[in-house]
Amino acid sequence: VQLVESGGGLVQPGGSLRLSCAASGILFGIYGMNWYCQAPGKERELVATITTDHRTNYADSVKGRFTISRDNAKNTVYLQMNSVKTEDTAVYYCNAFRTGATYWGQGTQVTVSS
Repeated sequence: VQLVESGGGLVQPGGSLRLSCAASGILFGIYGMNWYCQAPGKERELVATITTDHRTNYADSVKGRFTISRDNAKNTVYLQMNSVKTEDTAVYYCNAFRTGATYWGQGTQVTVSS
């Protein structure tokens, strides 16, 4: 099983970034998908969730700014990050989950700075 995140990088405050997570080795459509973030010195936090039937949920800190989506044909989940803030700086991880199984990617760094 592999989850490979991409799309991270340096972005200015107020800018946008789209993260991708490509999955292989799992039947992608039966897994819920999460994006987590972990800032230096802090615990990993749940950012957004999308279920197998495309229901979504967001942390209060990103509501209205971030959008999670999935393309089951491409085995990929996305995180569209708009109006980013310096406090969004973190390593972002994707996570595939279902009863009895969970898998993690290696993470992608997002740095918001002017």
